[in-house]
Amino acid sequence: MIAELGHFALILALLIAIVQAILPMAGAQLGRRPLMDVAPMAALLQFGAVAIAFGALVHAYVTSDFSLKNVVENSHSLKPLIYKVTGVWGNHEGSMLLWALILTLYGAAVAAFGRNLPPALKARVLSVHGMIGVGFLAFILFTSNPFLRVLPVPPDGQGLNPILQDPGLAFHPPFLYLGYVGFSMAFSFAVAALIEGRVDAAWARWVRPWTLLAWCALTLGICLGSWWAYYELGWGGWWAWDPVENASFMPWLSGTALLHSAIVVEKRDTLKGWTLFLAIVTFSLSLLGTFLVRSGVLSSVHAFAVDPARGAFILALLVIAIGGSLTLFAVRAPALRATGSFAPISRESALVLNNLLLATAALTVFLGTLYPLFLDVIGGDKVSVGSPYYNATFVPLMVPLIVTMAAGPLLTWKRADLAGVLARLRLAFGATVAVAIAMVALTKGHEAVAPFGMALAAWLLVGTLAEFAERIRLFRAPWSVVMNRLVHVPRAAIGMTVAHAGLAVTIAGITIASGWQQEAIQTVKPGGSIALAGDTYRFERVDPVPGPNYSAEEATVTISHDGQVFATVHPSRKTYPLQRMTTTDVAIHTDGLSDKYVVLGDPQPDGGWIFRLYYNPLVPWVWFGAVIMVVGGGLSLSDRRLRIGAPVRRVRRAEAELVA
Repeated sequence: MIAELGHFALILALLIAIVQAILPMAGAQLGRRPLMDVAPMAALLQFGAVAIAFGALVHAYVTSDFSLKNVVENSHSLKPLIYKVTGVWGNHEGSMLLWALILTLYGAAVAAFGRNLPPALKARVLSVHGMIGVGFLAFILFTSNPFLRVLPVPPDGQGLNPILQDPGLAFHPPFLYLGYVGFSMAFSFAVAALIEGRVDAAWARWVRPWTLLAWCALTLGICLGSWWAYYELGWGGWWAWDPVENASFMPWLSGTALLHSAIVVEKRDTLKGWTLFLAIVTFSLSLLGTFLVRSGVLSSVHAFAVDPARGAFILALLVIAIGGSLTLFAVRAPALRATGSFAPISRESALVLNNLLLATAALTVFLGTLYPLFLDVIGGDKVSVGSPYYNATFVPLMVPLIVTMAAGPLLTWKRADLAGVLARLRLAFGATVAVAIAMVALTKGHEAVAPFGMALAAWLLVGTLAEFAERIRLFRAPWSVVMNRLVHVPRAAIGMTVAHAGLAVTIAGITIASGWQQEAIQTVKPGGSIALAGDTYRFERVDPVPGPNYSAEEATVTISHDGQVFATVHPSRKTYPLQRMTTTDVAIHTDGLSDKYVVLGDPQPDGGWIFRLYYNPLVPWVWFGAVIMVVGGGLSLSDRRLRIGAPVRRVRRAEAELVA
């Protein structure tokens, strides 16, 4: 009965989405306020209906309702409760329902908190958002219905993929979807602005919070996914340029560009067309990522669906959404005139360069991801695009971007004094040179990547802090003045400083972890030892450990330095009899500066066990820096100037224009 309620709620949500897509848009075009007022209520009702459907599916998993095909294929009565819940979105149908839930959540948020939006713009935004909802709800109902019954009812289920039976599944997909789907709001605002024919500072202020929220969520989602792969897959790495990893990275790059270009629209009333284009492209890349995962064109641990019908449906949505919005852009964007002008040396120019580099980087990843797929489709040779390609194309684009990030915030709007900016970056120059010299001495001149990467990180970190010090007049004004300015610094400015500093931390982690990783693979019997990076790993024993739906073999390994044991870790192998699959649980000892990474391999006939050991220096900083970036984004989002909405007087003016 509850499953039928969920199915009915999905059908109702689709009908509401159709109403939301049509009536408010008609009302905005005809100037009829009652029709426009349908949009907020429809958005809230649509979210409520999808939430009921999602709750019904969660109930089916928690209660092990094996009359549902989806539950049978992805759950088991012996599975721990946390994995029953996370298993809801650990499959294609459930994850698409989560996508729809988050999509409607964003629409409901605009309906509830966008009270200061002009009625016509709000109606158009929610109408476009309703159109997206129609597409995805139809996709779920017609090709991916999670409420299909199965007869006869089996006594138990087939269980969830063991790799997905991890706490990472509870956090990585929801945050990733909050980012993916969050860019639908920027897309909706862009399409609404094109239909309305007006983009101004108020529009930029309305769109920035939603874009920033999506960017923060996507950053955290990518970070959690990288960390999950690092400790779950037992390969010692944190990024593999997997096509599905790239599918989340591309909208992150274009979304970052969108955030910065929206600032120019708000402050200087220029880059209007480019900002609209970025909003369309960013969500289009999110849809592309959905297509790659759901169409079956990829073989990846991330990919769920292999049904060509589903792929064709999503491809049709992709063509309609991208083709329609870009056609509208081509027709309407030329009419949007920019009134602001700026000199080649200015903050606007720095942000334009920032955008060009980020857009080119996204295009580079796009080509590296889709080129092998294109060759495969046309029957060409199978090729693999990996780190060598990205190191040769993507990394060089990041160098001028990082250099600009330190100098750009010190530039003034419209026209800047380059000599003055360079003078204020003296400390950053000094720190960069000092770090480079220290790294060259440390590597004895045999390596160039580490000194260069760490010098870039130092440049960005010190340059960012120098800009903040300049903002509060540190060392240039009395202490009372400094403290007063510090208290009144906008949170958006603090957030920018924190986010840029976080990127510097991540760059340092990437540089050292990539260049200085050490690895050892060896067969060891109990009592034997392996030496790696100055530490000794002693294999003590292997113990059997029973689990709720698996059996495990857990090793005990002590780690010592100069004869002093400082850590004991327990890598293990888990065997899931239902799936006939064995997974590894990595043991990691970290001190914040490095990871000691231990993987238990297969047993050998002579009584030994294969161990894979990795010494990963500074790798925690990769994720620590990403978290700092998210904190910076959150601080910016909390700025009162970036509240969702705009001054009421603007709404009244818009209402007056509507009445007139």
